[in-house]
Amino acid sequence: MKKIPFILLSISIFFFSSCNKDKFYAPFAVPVIKSLQDIRQSVKVEATKETNADGKIYVTSKYLFYIAKESGVHIFDNQNPAQPLNKLFLNIEGVHDIAVKGNYLYADNYVDLLVFDISDMNAVHLVKTVENSVEFFPEYPKSIEYSANDKYPSADEIITGYTTEMRKRPRPRRGGIFTQYEDVAMANNSGGTTGTGGSYAKFQINRNALYITESNNLKVFNISNPAQTIFDKPVYLNQWMGGGQFETLFKQGDYLFIGSTNGMYVVDASDEFNPQFLSAFSHATSCDPVVVDGTTAYVTLRGGTTCNASIPDQINVIDITDMAHPSLVSTYLMNQPMGLGVRNNTIYVCCGNGGGLNVFDASNHTALSLKNTYSDDVTDVIALDSHLIAVGRNKIIQYSYGDNFTLLPISTVNF
Repeated sequence: MKKIPFILLSISIFFFSSCNKDKFYAPFAVPVIKSLQDIRQSVKVEATKETNADGKIYVTSKYLFYIAKESGVHIFDNQNPAQPLNKLFLNIEGVHDIAVKGNYLYADNYVDLLVFDISDMNAVHLVKTVENSVEFFPEYPKSIEYSANDKYPSADEIITGYTTEMRKRPRPRRGGIFTQYEDVAMANNSGGTTGTGGSYAKFQINRNALYITESNNLKVFNISNPAQTIFDKPVYLNQWMGGGQFETLFKQGDYLFIGSTNGMYVVDASDEFNPQFLSAFSHATSCDPVVVDGTTAYVTLRGGTTCNASIPDQINVIDITDMAHPSLVSTYLMNQPMGLGVRNNTIYVCCGNGGGLNVFDASNHTALSLKNTYSDDVTDVIALDSHLIAVGRNKIIQYSYGDNFTLLPISTVNF
């Protein structure tokens, strides 16, 4: 009988084992569970430190804030934008957004709202925690076949995220129901001036009210006495939306502009504690930040994301002269538009996939004109009258405005 060479036998066993492993094992999403007590006790004011997290920016007349997602808030003295001074770090492991009014900073911490007194940067301190008042859903990992349900949070715990583990595929019981696990398809069904945030902001302040956008409602907090901030009410907006999820919040005067996965929505907030739906501009499902300048709104629509957009990437220019009847003026197609800002009929748009920072002349609303592109890898901007601030992962770039739609870098902060 002819013998099989040892090396061929070894290779056969390896591939047989690999095939069996692929057949019997699959990636599972395993929840990371933390106690609310530990999360709350971890909130601290610390010295400056490095970070490694996606971030947003927020700015006041004196200070620049880098909101490091689920890490904390870096605070800079920005009175000289050419030399921002790193002052301190607020350790908030569940932070996603902030707002500032006068001497108080408001930040989310997973399911809580925190209020800090920042009147003295040498003695910043927490003055109020509004517990269990904010919606939080952890990001679900990609390319997962199953969700592990062998661990559950207790009443004083929450799921803050997920890890990925290779586990044996579950055996279905009679009728195809899995024990201890769920298929991922089922699991997925489950007294001062205010500052300025970028186009991805979810917090806005209107006089004595703080608004926070959630997936299908607007949370309203009473901040008339910041140290005694209270949750006022949720304003449910799903009856307006037709199934869209809220993403971003922009404020101009007494009006709020909500960017959602299926449109831009205009809210009359002249009665600060009772915001009322006014009108809507609908579009196909897409990620949707919105900014407003006078009687014109600008919306970027981007595909290739969790929003599952099937339409071409684009900027929509919307006439809001009549707030009750917003209408499309023009559309400009571009690659992976993200955050944006507007100043004096000039639009600044950040683009993914190496698209850089794009500068448009928007003086003719019916035909945007691209004037300059900068290779900086940034995701959002704030267009101040004095200068432009852009944010990327672990960096902030500040620019001065030049002639002919140019931007001149004046400082860069790298974490």
